Amino acid sequence: MRIVALAGGIGGARFLRGLKDVITPDDEITVIGNTGDDIHLYGLKVCPDLDTLMYTLGGGIHEEQGWGRAEETWSIKAEMKAYGVGPEWFGLGDKDFATHIVRTQMLAAGYPLSAVTEALCDRWQPGVRLLPMTDDRVETHVRITEQGALRVVHFQEYWVKLHAAVDAEAIIPVGAETAKPAPGVLEAIAAADVILLPPSNPVVSIGTVLAVPGIRAAVAAAPAPVVGLSPIVGGAPVRGMADKVLAAVGVEATAAAVALHYGAELLDGWLVDTADAAAVEPVTAAGITCRAVPLLMTDAEATAAMARAALELAEQERGAR
Repeated sequence: MRIVALAGGIGGARFLRGLKDVITPDDEITVIGNTGDDIHLYGLKVCPDLDTLMYTLGGGIHEEQGWGRAEETWSIKAEMKAYGVGPEWFGLGDKDFATHIVRTQMLAAGYPLSAVTEALCDRWQPGVRLLPMTDDRVETHVRITEQGALRVVHFQEYWVKLHAAVDAEAIIPVGAETAKPAPGVLEAIAAADVILLPPSNPVVSIGTVLAVPGIRAAVAAAPAPVVGLSPIVGGAPVRGMADKVLAAVGVEATAAAVALHYGAELLDGWLVDTADAAAVEPVTAAGITCRAVPLLMTDAEATAAMARAALELAEQERGAR
């Protein structure tokens, strides 16, 4: 079975780790990772979501944080601070710096991001084929009003520095409209037996992937069933501040509203948490098969059960065609 997943960072990575636990050795997973969170810092190209996917699936993630390297040290950051060079709000550890240095050197030598990502994964062996959504530069920006002044800031500044404490007025995936899908992306979607939308942020993670021309259309046209898992449980994001960016695009922070935001033209199936069982009826009425199952990734067993439920729903949808 060929499985394709569109994913952001922490939530997507943890779900995919559970997915790996339930597939057979003959199954293949291709992950199309969000690059809208990418940022240039200290002259380096940083790809937070790709790295979180790579580290998590390759066994090198800092489990408590959900991002960055395990057993990290911070000597470079301390020295940069001593020189008065920022930004101090974005933490890069010493081991993490090495990844960004290698990536930046390879990009400067002319390798596209997809080839660089493949080379980095040769070390980590994540057990999936990890593709960036595009080789082109796309960066998500957020329009805010702060102290009476209109500003547009990089998503990382909004999320990490400001902690989404200011209302997001608009989400702008800068460069997405002229970007092209990375090599292999459209081919993987067309050849998939199952397409999954993990519980990643529907606006700035999966939404940014779908904003690259050609990707949403390819998913909608794919013969494979498309099944998503709600990142909203009980009216609140499981992790992070997805409600802030959902509000910016006029979507309520509910499991049903996110399903309708994706739409029946994209989704065949949708899983909501048992706490949101009331969402099953309106989602089903919109033409999307909906089931209520536990969606909290409390441990490896619970996460594997979520992945199994998604595959079962996909199989049900395939059989119904």
